[in-house]
Amino acid sequence: MADVSLKEAALIVGVVAACYWNSLFCGFVFDDVSAILDNKDLHPSTPLKNLFQNDFWGTPMSEERSHKSYRPLTVLTFRLNYLFSELNAVSYHFLNLVFHVVVCVVFLKVCKLFLDNRSSVVASLLFAVHPIHTEAVTGVVGRAELLSSIFFLAAFLSYTKSKGPDNTIVWTPIAVTVFLVAVATLCKEQGITVVGICCVYEVFIAQGYTLPVLLDTAVQILRGKGSIPFSMLQTLLKLIVLMFSTLLLVVVRVQVIQSQLPVFTRFDNPAAVSPSPARQLTFNYLLPVNAWLLLNPSELCCDWTMGTIPLVESLLDVRNVATLTFFCFLGSLIVFSLRYPGDSSKTVLMALCLIVLPFIPASNLFFPVGFVVAERVLYVPSMGFCILVAHGWKKLSNKSVLRKISWFCLAVVLFTHALKTLHRNWDWESEYTLFMSALKVNKNNAKLWNNVGHALENEKNFERALQFFIQATQVQPDDIGAHMNVGRTYKNLNKTKEAEESYMIAKSLMPQIIPGKKYAARVAPNHLNVYINLANLIRANESRLEEADQLYRQAISMRPDFKQAYISRGELLLKMNKPLKAKEAYLRALELDRTNADLWYNLAIVYIELKDPTEALKNFNQALELNPAHKLALFNSALLMQESGDARLRPEAKQRLLHYVKEEPQDANGYFNLGMLAMDDKKDTEAEAWMKKAIRLQPNFRSALFNLALLYSQTAKELMALPVLEDLLRYYPDHTKGLILKGDILMNQKKDIAGAKMCFEKILELDPNNVQGKHNLCVVYFEERDLIKAEKCLVETLSLAPHEEYIQRHLNIVRSKIASLSATEQSSLPADGTATAAAEEKKNSFQNLKEVKNEQKITQTTVDNNKGHSKNKKRTEKNNIDKETPKKSTKEIKDIEKKRVAALKRLEEIERILNGE
Repeated sequence: MADVSLKEAALIVGVVAACYWNSLFCGFVFDDVSAILDNKDLHPSTPLKNLFQNDFWGTPMSEERSHKSYRPLTVLTFRLNYLFSELNAVSYHFLNLVFHVVVCVVFLKVCKLFLDNRSSVVASLLFAVHPIHTEAVTGVVGRAELLSSIFFLAAFLSYTKSKGPDNTIVWTPIAVTVFLVAVATLCKEQGITVVGICCVYEVFIAQGYTLPVLLDTAVQILRGKGSIPFSMLQTLLKLIVLMFSTLLLVVVRVQVIQSQLPVFTRFDNPAAVSPSPARQLTFNYLLPVNAWLLLNPSELCCDWTMGTIPLVESLLDVRNVATLTFFCFLGSLIVFSLRYPGDSSKTVLMALCLIVLPFIPASNLFFPVGFVVAERVLYVPSMGFCILVAHGWKKLSNKSVLRKISWFCLAVVLFTHALKTLHRNWDWESEYTLFMSALKVNKNNAKLWNNVGHALENEKNFERALQFFIQATQVQPDDIGAHMNVGRTYKNLNKTKEAEESYMIAKSLMPQIIPGKKYAARVAPNHLNVYINLANLIRANESRLEEADQLYRQAISMRPDFKQAYISRGELLLKMNKPLKAKEAYLRALELDRTNADLWYNLAIVYIELKDPTEALKNFNQALELNPAHKLALFNSALLMQESGDARLRPEAKQRLLHYVKEEPQDANGYFNLGMLAMDDKKDTEAEAWMKKAIRLQPNFRSALFNLALLYSQTAKELMALPVLEDLLRYYPDHTKGLILKGDILMNQKKDIAGAKMCFEKILELDPNNVQGKHNLCVVYFEERDLIKAEKCLVETLSLAPHEEYIQRHLNIVRSKIASLSATEQSSLPADGTATAAAEEKKNSFQNLKEVKNEQKITQTTVDNNKGHSKNKKRTEKNNIDKETPKKSTKEIKDIEKKRVAALKRLEEIERILNGE
């Protein structure tokens, strides 16, 4: 076996770099979104064991919606990428490029087993630049092909060393081969097919048998005229070991998928659900289609599902000629390679093995797959194709007449393929460019129209997205997902009537229940989301809540394990004020998935509604145990601790809020609640800093503005509170408590009676029965020395609050003053007797000012079920719910009053003046 020289390796590296350098500028597109962006198995917080329990997309293998693609080692490399660069696409593409280089170099070494040195380099270069590989190399999820190919080729190379001197068996390379086959299979399923290639190599290459020789030997043995040669017995022993190990791998693989095949719809692979003979004719026609892509990769498409290739429904279809021609050509090559001895036939045989055997899992021959044609699955078969082309080129170049033209044709092929590859890479720059390039090749695939719509939708270009979604429904009128996309886009455009009509069309297209047949096996799980989406739409109408609940229950009746239906129904039941039933729904969902942090969070919300904060906190803690970075659980559990009034919980509440602001540094609510905690702990400077941070992020933050002003007022910094109150009242002119506090400061600190009067009059304009504002206005009349008006005002105030002792006492003081003035005929009032009522009122009701309007975000976790082209993606949304914290305790109120001792002393002095002392 010839080694690869440094010069040859450098040539391959240079060629690959020249063809794929621009792939580094591409993002995550198509299946990358589900496998990378939405896959929690990449996160360091996810246990490593999950990689071996979930499929390629992060879905548990036990769930029916799983695609059953078990590739834990490939996901492990994604996780390593995430560890070093998180979601920086450059690192993922660079590693793919490196793996492609490794495959090309190892492939060169394999070629040297069957070709001369020059032809081997030609085959490797053609493989390096072939445009069919862009999906496997530039698409990040194509790494499964790359990794599997590395171990696939390594296993084969190891097996070629299993033949010792005098045809003895060397077991170490065989053991290494079995191990490498297992590793290749854990990267991608087709890795197991290398065992078949090893078997063919052993029989026809290593032992040198031809088909006639094998048949003749078999006939002689059956006639009893001979025995099995020792060399053949050794060959059988090696083949038995290989086949037994393969069988063991298959059994393990079947156990991993729990003997369940993935559920695909007729849109993914129309021929798979077609009757005979359309099914067989179409599957056979797909073979020459794949061969043509290898031969002429001029029109490449990222998605060949749905109507891309119309079904071959009749024997008279002209496309059957292509099928017949393909099988004739393939059959002639097989006969040549098996019948005749010689190096040429051996080379053709191994090339055919590399083409055919790795393609079998994607051929629909043994089980249906979720696609019609997929360019990435041609990555390994293209190796055999390149060997055939290089072998043919060698035959031509050896003839002097054709030598120059063969070199010229080779140069043209390599150059045009490299140019096509370089150009094709740019198609993978974004989802929009990728799917638009696909539409240039094929306009009969509704999924492509849908995916362009999704790309535009992600850019918030809903009007244009709607055009593509509608086009998808016209191309494939029975595409449920397309109608769901139209409905969702109408909803985003606030056209609820049109949205409901589209959802109803999608619902009408759902398969009808067939007695005795399992419904779940006949419909894609994503399509059942039409019930969820329709219910979510109509429940905005309070009069249609029961109708929405009926839709959720209908979805559950179709699939009792439909977790999202329970989640959405639980949210609706809370809205319908049925927390006990909501609790039942969430507990049922938890039976299906106890590792879902969002479910524990939602259950905590139910317990809050049930006035059970202890259980709520337990469920919040469970959510955080599963996902320590669960933002809503961090925030709301901290609020729950804060509102409990238990000082022992404040440190943990503070830590959770600090974690929350680290996760959401632009959310003012986190800083505000840190400020409230600091106020509770009497850390005034710290509270001031947090409040200011919240206001910087959200200048119109009502609660933060008021509480900062209140903090200044409580700490004898009343004049600093005024500009804050000005900002508050500029945004919220009807903020009653802000007006009361401002009026109090103006009257007691600034001596601005007119300004205070305007504040209190404004309050009464908003609420004529506001006792606090009306009482303070009475005080203003007293300050203005209009005792008659003050008396009348206090009488009216007392009628509004007859049980308020301080109002009655102030009324008595004013009446006593009027009587005193009448008796002595005095015409003036003491200049400093004006703030009595205001200060007294503040003494009795100051604690009512304390507003802690948290703009809280206690809400339900909801899921976006709309996108039909990818895996379901969970989402959490935050609804701001105003909530006041508990009032200050008596002890805390007394502490506040101590800080205002000067005002209280003045109160006593004024009381003495009013009483005539």
